[in-house]
Amino acid sequence: MYDLLVVGAGPYGLSIASHAAAAGLRLRVFGRPMASWRDHMPRGMFLKSEPWASNLSDPDGRLRLEVYCAGQGVTARHGEPIPVEMFAEYGLWFAHHAVPVIDERTVTRVAPCPGGFEAVTEDGQVLYGRAVALAVGVMPFVEIPSALRGLDPGLVSHSSHHSDLDRFRGKDVTVIGGGQAALETAALLAEQGTRVRVLARADRLVWNDVPPPWKRPWWQSARSPHSGLGPGWRNWFYSERPGLFRRLPEPTRARIAATALGPAGAWWVRDRVEPAVEVLLAHEVTAARAVPGGVRLELTSRAETSRSRVRLLETEHVVAATGFTASCDRLDLLSPDLLATLGTVADGSPEVGRDFESTYPGLFMAGLLTAAGYGPAMRFVHGATYTAGALVRGVRRHLRSAPRGSLIGRQASGGLTAGTAPVPMRGGTS
Repeated sequence: MYDLLVVGAGPYGLSIASHAAAAGLRLRVFGRPMASWRDHMPRGMFLKSEPWASNLSDPDGRLRLEVYCAGQGVTARHGEPIPVEMFAEYGLWFAHHAVPVIDERTVTRVAPCPGGFEAVTEDGQVLYGRAVALAVGVMPFVEIPSALRGLDPGLVSHSSHHSDLDRFRGKDVTVIGGGQAALETAALLAEQGTRVRVLARADRLVWNDVPPPWKRPWWQSARSPHSGLGPGWRNWFYSERPGLFRRLPEPTRARIAATALGPAGAWWVRDRVEPAVEVLLAHEVTAARAVPGGVRLELTSRAETSRSRVRLLETEHVVAATGFTASCDRLDLLSPDLLATLGTVADGSPEVGRDFESTYPGLFMAGLLTAAGYGPAMRFVHGATYTAGALVRGVRRHLRSAPRGSLIGRQASGGLTAGTAPVPMRGGTS
């Protein structure tokens, strides 16, 4: 039986695994490393966060993004975005240096068992752990507007469904959303010759300001400090003090998690959008149906009079850049009996207590699932540093306090099933 099973190998899963390995825990990590970044973001995208706020976490703090970039002959500078492809390669490099062998299979079910948990892989192997850390990223939580659900994937897709946008060359595409994913997707589409428009519910687009210089007068830093989520004391609190954030009253935490750092475009994408992309503001899709050649959207505009609120729009494809909803009911890999025991908060996400432990002892959560508990930083890579250290401390506490159960089965002693071997991580670089 393993001490810890980590389900997920993105920035949070790899950071947790690094801290767990350094702590001497018997560990197994599952998932394709950096899958979301490698498989679900089009070429040409950039990180919105600053390079210094985009580090995966190892206990010694040696494996930073700037160190990897320097090894590639690139200087990671404040105010200069890093390509997504480079960040994905950084994650593989980090895994190679900081994480034991990664099992690239998908875990399809996690269930309680005597003494801990059992995890079932996609090919049916069962492995056992005394604790589990769910670091499943965002892909289980894709959100598509209700009016578009049920339409053929050839007509409607989520922005995270594309590793490239070549299939839309020369076509007419409507992107729904007003955040970075929508605006950068629209910019990339326009730059490859796609006729593209952005459809947003808000009555205006929000653009982030150019970040202030890293070095500046002390009084400017005192008034608006740098933080992993942007300048300002409020952002500093969210990004640098998640433990204190958790002590806020639950209604306050829920409100902040739902409203802080809302949809906005990076300053460096603005000049690529405004001259090239049609923008329809204060519009919402209320109905949609397939028609020859594409989709007919029924739009409602809050800006128009009651007699002319509805308009029709035909497009060949709709890309919904409408984010993710991290709720317990989307954790399909948890067995029904385990899922039924989980406490939830107002937004449907799991309740997490001390050190990211859920209400089921030994089951820990990480990433977007914990934003309502530990704050907006958990929606970004920056939150992985605090999470990894605190979560592994929680696992060690759980292992000290939980009695060891007895297992009847071929893996009770923690060994692999006869005839099987760990599946090595592919693609790591030195």
